[in-house]
Amino acid sequence: MSQPDLTELRDEFDRWLTSMLPADYYDNYSVYRWDTGLRREYQRASFEAGWIQPTWSREQGGRSLTPAAALEIRLQAALRSAPKLPNIAGPNVAAPAIRSFGTPEQVARLLTPCLDGSEWWALGMSEPEAGSDFAGLRTRAVRTGDVFTVNGHKIWTTQAHESRWAVLYVRTDAEAPKHKGISCLVLDMHAPGVTTEPVRMASVSDETFCEVFLDDVEIPASALLGPENGGWQVAMSALGHERQMIWVMNWVETQRGLEALRSNRKGACDDLHSAVGALLADSEALRANGYRALHNESSGRPSPEGDVLKLFGSLALQRTWETVAAALGPAAVADPDLEFERHDGLAATIYGGTSEIQRNIIGERLLGLPKG
Repeated sequence: MSQPDLTELRDEFDRWLTSMLPADYYDNYSVYRWDTGLRREYQRASFEAGWIQPTWSREQGGRSLTPAAALEIRLQAALRSAPKLPNIAGPNVAAPAIRSFGTPEQVARLLTPCLDGSEWWALGMSEPEAGSDFAGLRTRAVRTGDVFTVNGHKIWTTQAHESRWAVLYVRTDAEAPKHKGISCLVLDMHAPGVTTEPVRMASVSDETFCEVFLDDVEIPASALLGPENGGWQVAMSALGHERQMIWVMNWVETQRGLEALRSNRKGACDDLHSAVGALLADSEALRANGYRALHNESSGRPSPEGDVLKLFGSLALQRTWETVAAALGPAAVADPDLEFERHDGLAATIYGGTSEIQRNIIGERLLGLPKG
């Protein structure tokens, strides 16, 4: 299939996005960014227009674009502060896993409601004892015939209390090496034995963390996503999609922070020229490495940049908003929007894999350092 000209494609997306947004969207962005109704409508309309997963077919919410063309659309959406999807884990993590590993029946039943936002998804990965050590998970699933009985405890499970389904990672072979004994199950969040409790948050957020308790939860074997004991591959594939989105989001957020610095012409900025210059360089390095990673992956080559992007981008974002606060001086304390951005910047070094885990990955896999 021939690909559209990138300029024409961006223009088409711009026109569509403008038609979707309220006339006063940018004047009242601090209010609209929390408007769940608008965000739900944006996700549904994005699916119907083919923007939700641009590289996929029309039937699956896309336009059969190349990865490079799809990246341009994602960057344009982020640069224009398009409404944030209300359930990011669904289209960006669960949907790719369903599409790649699901049975025909699972794809037919689950994919469209996941993409259009009519059914939300949670990610059952992190656990109290394992933290970011995904391979160390302890939630156990014992198979008897065609049923798994699951017992365990998940934490930091975003929006679990509002989700219809979860991709649940469980240990199904206690004797196998850690990463080889994991399976992925589609969990019905309404099933008997599932208890969800929101975690009290220290800051304002629409993405509430939850604890999920699983007590003798029975899940049919037909709910396996991918092969039994093949959950590691499902997780790595799905998280690869998530981390591609994270660097784009981090880059655009650094741009917003840098724009806030440019608009501040007070003397407080005079002592921050070096810091701002470093952020400008970091921002361009992040974007360049994002493109390089995409090119390598599209060419089937190893992409060490992909492992570096998450760590580098989250730290750059955190430094950006701290520099904005320093530029504003005492006024930063009374700015609720800035307070949110600073808290969100702190979270960036945790979600999608903590910075500590990312450093271990870089040290061991890229630099060949021994395990500590």
